[in-house]
Amino acid sequence: MAGSGPRVAKRSLNACTRCRRQKIKCSGSQPCDGCNKRKLTCIFDDRDQKILVTRGYIDELLQKIATFQQSDRVNHSPLSPEYAEERSPDLKDQNDISDNAKSTPTDNEDIHHELEDPASGLTNPLSTGPPAFMSAENGRTFYLGTSSNWSFTRRVLSLTHEHIYQEALPTGALIFDGTTYDLGWNGLRRPQDPEIPAVPTFDHALYLINVVKFRCGQLYHLYDETDFMRNLHEFYSGPQPNATAGLWYIHFLLILAFGKGFVQHKLQGNKPAGAEYFVKALQLLPDVSVLHQEPIESTEILCCVALYLQALDYRSSAHNYIGQAMRMAMAEGLHTQMPIEYLGESFVQRCRKIWWTVYIMDREMTSLMGLPQSLNDDHVNALLPTFPGAGQKTAGIGMQIKMSRIIAEINSTVYAIDGRLNRNFLLRTKTALASVARLADELQESFPLQADRSANGVSRTSAYLHLLYHQCIVLATRPLLFCFLKIRFESPQHCTDALNTSRNVRNLIQMCMESSQQIISILHSLQTEGLLETFLSFDLDSIFVSTVVLLIGPAIDIRWNYPLWVEKAYTIFEEIIENGNLIAKFRRSELQLLDELLSCYPHDQPRRLSAPVSFPNNVLNQPHGSLASSFPPSTHVINHDLMSESDVGLGDDAIFTSGWTAAQIMAVADSIEGIDTEWMSNAMIEHSIW
Repeated sequence: MAGSGPRVAKRSLNACTRCRRQKIKCSGSQPCDGCNKRKLTCIFDDRDQKILVTRGYIDELLQKIATFQQSDRVNHSPLSPEYAEERSPDLKDQNDISDNAKSTPTDNEDIHHELEDPASGLTNPLSTGPPAFMSAENGRTFYLGTSSNWSFTRRVLSLTHEHIYQEALPTGALIFDGTTYDLGWNGLRRPQDPEIPAVPTFDHALYLINVVKFRCGQLYHLYDETDFMRNLHEFYSGPQPNATAGLWYIHFLLILAFGKGFVQHKLQGNKPAGAEYFVKALQLLPDVSVLHQEPIESTEILCCVALYLQALDYRSSAHNYIGQAMRMAMAEGLHTQMPIEYLGESFVQRCRKIWWTVYIMDREMTSLMGLPQSLNDDHVNALLPTFPGAGQKTAGIGMQIKMSRIIAEINSTVYAIDGRLNRNFLLRTKTALASVARLADELQESFPLQADRSANGVSRTSAYLHLLYHQCIVLATRPLLFCFLKIRFESPQHCTDALNTSRNVRNLIQMCMESSQQIISILHSLQTEGLLETFLSFDLDSIFVSTVVLLIGPAIDIRWNYPLWVEKAYTIFEEIIENGNLIAKFRRSELQLLDELLSCYPHDQPRRLSAPVSFPNNVLNQPHGSLASSFPPSTHVINHDLMSESDVGLGDDAIFTSGWTAAQIMAVADSIEGIDTEWMSNAMIEHSIW
């Protein structure tokens, strides 16, 4: 009995992270004596604890892993190598989608839970606590979704206004869902209404259709060209266009609405271009029970409706329509590996194009709403479509799918409600950035942004993919901006001390700032080429997201002050506004309001960090015709400690042409440890950030 006491004490001894880091003796209690004496949060990292398990238990775990991997390759991979090689050589890399695609963490949730630090209470303040709502001036209440760009700006505006003026933010001058444009329609369908909008001449119609094909065809499938054009010729074959209430005519009106939106920049009041075609199409759109009689074209029509509504900032309605398209597509089995030998090559290819368009739009619109994703990727095994002579187009769709799945992963982990999937959102941020890193080098290799515009122009597809990529980084890291903004308002000195305490968190915020600058750089190059998208919301969302980040930065620390970048962002807003986009006008006014509010904050409170916080990965330093050669030069300094520890091998003169490499992102992600959550957990609790 006398010898058993020391053995028990020895087995229970487990050093906390603080004692382990400082290499001092730990009592092993919870909390330990040292942390209890200093009134610090005591964290025990179970990952470092040595435990005894049987060989059979390890063999069983290895067998389960092998089973899961084989199941992923054979059953869940929408693009297995064997099948792709048998069908078409253009599909040889499609299996990569499934390898990076599983955004739902259910299979590995238990494993992740064991790896995480249960002692830390750090959660994402944008997704924890009571749900957030905001009322418009007309009394309607809107839910502030967790990952929504619109919601994030509203939260920052509200926080800043309440801190400056000690009262709630007035909402009278703010933009809300579906309030910018007036469609001139009360929403009632009048099938018997004899008023038919005048259709353009055949040549004019061809022009509008080709514009839509150029603007949308590389990203989305909105219509089947063979079938659509055959019906178009029949429509114009007689002396007078043969107006009909059939589905093709509705489809035709929607394409005309898009064409007008792309080419007609002058508005009639606040009525959007092409609205007369769009409204008539909705008036003629039959009930969903009728749409199911022709589900393929109906799904394309629903995608058109959703995309047009999204362009007009009817986000809720757009999300509803794309949800209908998703369910209609799944009811027809479009999410499966449809057999070509039974259904025919052309039909299956069309279904694949439709399915992945619906899938991508649903993922992106759901994220923009800040809502949970409704589809589990384990149920999807459709193959990518093939485009004879245009393999790059297939690769572009594949890259879109991978990024949309990363967005879903970020939404379901970093923005998990009340930390249900994970309480330590820094560790989830680490996982999300690792997913982003896996795409970095592939994106640069397959879709490079040309640095020298004298030789080649900027690819609209490549630019879109790079913008989406940087938005993934911002989405994963910007909760930290909100955390530190609140801490800065309540305790400036504590915020400075906190930032100086954790180099890893500083690097995450800097990554967010750098990606925002990259977004502006890419948009500026598109503006120079005349390729800036002013009707659809792609580029507007990108510039809105990046400008908010750059406005918040200097309020947290003065080193993150980039006024010339903000000025460049406003010039991009100006061009979008000049092309008739009223939403951009309201978005800019909200940003100007935030800028003015933050300018009221005393400038003498934010202090410079005691250590460098930046990386020289900005395209601004590029000489001779870089994407942003007209921008102000970057003065960032690399964090030598981080890069040397991560074996990245970058020097003071390192320059990056377009964003972060996989090695750099992983260097930042791998540096995040459980200890980083200790001090931040205390700060979160002290400042009630949830």
